[in-house]
Parts: sequence; C-alpha cells; structure tokens
Amino acid sequence: MSKQTPTPVQGGEFRRELGLLDASAIVAGSMIGSGIFIVSADVARTVGSPGWLLVVWLLNAALTLWGAIAYAELAAMMPRAGGQYVYLREAFSPLVGFLYGWTLFLVIQAGTIAAVGVGFAKYLGVLIPWVSAEHALFQLGPVAFSTQRVVAIAVIVFLTWLNGLGVREGKRVQNLFTAAKVAALATLILLGLFVSRNQEAVAANTVHFWGEQEFSLGFLMLLGGALVGPLFSSDAWNNVTFTAGEMKNPQRTLPLSLIGGTALVMLFYVLTNLAYLSLLPLVGSVDGTTVVERGMQYAAEDRVATAAASMIFGNHAAVIMAVAIMVSTFGCLNGLILSGPRLYYAMARDKLFFASTGVLNAAGVPAGGLWLQAAWASLLTLSGTYGNLLDYVVFSALLFYVLTVIGLFRLRRSQPAMERPYRAFGYPWLPGLYVVFGSAVMLDLLFVKPTYTWPGLLIVLTGVPVYYFWKHRSSAT
Repeated sequence: MSKQTPTPVQGGEFRRELGLLDASAIVAGSMIGSGIFIVSADVARTVGSPGWLLVVWLLNAALTLWGAIAYAELAAMMPRAGGQYVYLREAFSPLVGFLYGWTLFLVIQAGTIAAVGVGFAKYLGVLIPWVSAEHALFQLGPVAFSTQRVVAIAVIVFLTWLNGLGVREGKRVQNLFTAAKVAALATLILLGLFVSRNQEAVAANTVHFWGEQEFSLGFLMLLGGALVGPLFSSDAWNNVTFTAGEMKNPQRTLPLSLIGGTALVMLFYVLTNLAYLSLLPLVGSVDGTTVVERGMQYAAEDRVATAAASMIFGNHAAVIMAVAIMVSTFGCLNGLILSGPRLYYAMARDKLFFASTGVLNAAGVPAGGLWLQAAWASLLTLSGTYGNLLDYVVFSALLFYVLTVIGLFRLRRSQPAMERPYRAFGYPWLPGLYVVFGSAVMLDLLFVKPTYTWPGLLIVLTGVPVYYFWKHRSSAT
C-alpha cells in the first residue's frame, strides 16, 4: 500500500496587488530586453533593404498584436494563476497544458532569464572591463566561473530574493525599470527622427528602399526566416497571464494590459527601426572603418542601437547605450522572474510538478518555484548552452501560441455559455489570421532553419514521458 502524500498546504494567499499600470508594466517590461537593440542587424543582412526591414517588423507587430487580442478573451474567461497553461489545459487536455509548462520551465523562461542575465553582465563590462567572459575567477571541472557569469547569476539570485519578499516589491521594481526603458527608447526615437537625422543616410535608404530582391516564393520564405529575431524580441507578452491570481480586477485588467502593453511595445519597435534608418544607411560593408560605412548590416557586434546612438552622442554613445541596455535587461529579468513561478504553481496544484512549487510563502508568492527557476537558470548560465536552446525553442514557443489561439475557437464551440467579460476584437478574422500566418511561419522555419526547428520539437516531446511519470506518481500516492 502506497504512502499517502497530502496536497501541499499554502503558507499564505495570493495578494491582489496588481492594477492596470502594474500589469501593463509586466507586459512591456518583459518584452523589451536587449533584442530591439541588436536583432535589426541580422534582419538587415537577410532582407537587404529598408523597405523589407520595415515590412518584417510590421508583420511581427501585427502577428504579436493579433495574438494578444485573442489571449485577452481567454484571460478574462479564466483569470487564474498559470495563465496560458490553464487555457491549453481547458481547451485541449492536461497533457497539452503540461507540455507547454514543461517547455516553458526547461527552456523558454529559464533560458531567457539566463540569456538576459548574461546580456546585463556583458553591457556592465562596457563600464567595468573587469566583468568579462575572458576573466575567469576560478575553474570547476569543465566550467569556468568568469566574472561575467558570476555577475549574471548574482543578478538572477538578487531579483529572485527580492520577488520572494512579495508581489508588491516585485511590481515596484517592474514599474520603475519599465518606465526608465520606455523613456530611453522614446529618447532614441525622438532624437533619431527629429533632431539628429543623417540626411545622407536617409537619402541612401530612400534610393534603395526596396533593394533589388525579386518578389518570389523563395524571398517570402526568406522573410519568414527573418521574423525569428523580431518574434523573439517581442516574446513574453503572455507572461502577465500567469499572474492573474494577483490582479485586482483581472477580467478588466488582463485584456487591457495585454492589448495596450503589446500595442505600445510594437509601436516603439517600429519607430525605433525608423530612427535607425534616419541615422544609418541600411546597406554597409563588413570592411567599413566607420559606423556609417558599416551601416546597419554590419554594425560592430550587431549593436545597431550603439552605432545609431554614436550619430547622436559621438564617443559617449557606447557608455550611454550600455547603461540604457542594462536598465532594459534588468527590468526584463525582473518581469520574467516574477511571472514564471505562477505557472509552475498551477502545474503543482494539478500534481504535475514539484510539490514545493505549489506552496505560497507568508508573503503570498510561490517561493519554491522562484528558487527552482533561479537554480535552473543559473545552471544554464554556467553551461553556456542557453543561446542554442533559445534558438531551438522559438519554433516551439510559436507552436504553443498558435495552439492557444486555436483553443479560443474550440472553447467558443465547446463552452458557448461560459462567461466572457471580454470578447476578442475582430473574431473570427483576426484570431484566424494569427493561426494562418503563425502556421505559415512555422512551416517556413521547418525548411529555412531546420537545425533550430526539429530540436525544438524534440525538447517539447521530452515532456511526454515526464507527464506520464507525474501522472503515475500522483495516482500512486
């Protein structure tokens, strides 16, 4: 006879501390990390012209916003801790919900935390050269504890500790750093578009606006591949749904924050790229000796924002942008660290994850999930594999987004009487467009970037035996 294991008892209760401003800060703050400052270089090399660069970012904006509009209905219907995990569980099955939660924990959340933490440390190294990937403090077997890795882990641990004090402390940091990063982006946009425009760059970009690419199926597939960077830079807008249990008025707050926060970030991303094009020519040479000669395509280490800022601030640009990106990555880290454990909590309450992650501490936060997430993210930081993992999981993350929007259609049919405080704008057309375009991008990536997509699917599928292990374990206790 098996020994009975009781369902974990909460040490506290969720505190409904998050209002509309707080929720919007989680949306925007979790989205804006370091991506917008660098990925446009890769997009520029891929598409080869200013016009197509903007098309890629506009497609990214439309796709992301359509997804947020669909999620808004689901969030208002099921304002429970766990968010997207709950939607997939209710629309399809516990297995599908678990596969999302498993992939989120294993790679999406922890891997992004590791990558953003290293990004913070990398830009700190611009100010303090002692912080460097080449400066090893000590070696433990095959793992080198460089000052860069130690700083990254220290920031992750600090923000984990701070969020363990309560959601009020976490939201204060989120609000402050989101406001700071939005102000920094707004400053770059305004100065680039209206104050420091480089007329030669504008002229060059105007003359070669569409480039010489032939519009064909091959080029359309190339555009799909170019979307990977912008999509990753726009990810994590759904994280606010994980915190539904702490919203003051979730039926109203979640839809407004999802749509409003996402729309604001998408607008800023498009305007930021317009600012880049007002300061730098898109076409450049890898052998160029100045930022103008290198253009957006070959900005040093892909740091397009720093190259553009040098046209405004001169030699001070590197330091100014390092500070701005540190602020951005710090706020992004806080949002990711805050939200992820709420999803692990929901899985644990379904007896599909570690019991300790389903317990709230006296401050009303899932401290077990916070520290488990920090430990795994720190290991990924030390392993140095988070970059590859994130490349692999872009496809899988998009897969779950598409499945969740399909879930909206399923729930409309299977549960028509369910209360819907908010109904998705443009239904069924906008959610339908999201499914069609999202599926097209996934299909494209299977051919254009197979080395990333197939391993991503394998990561998802590792969750199948793990799910049945948890199911067997819960039924045997």
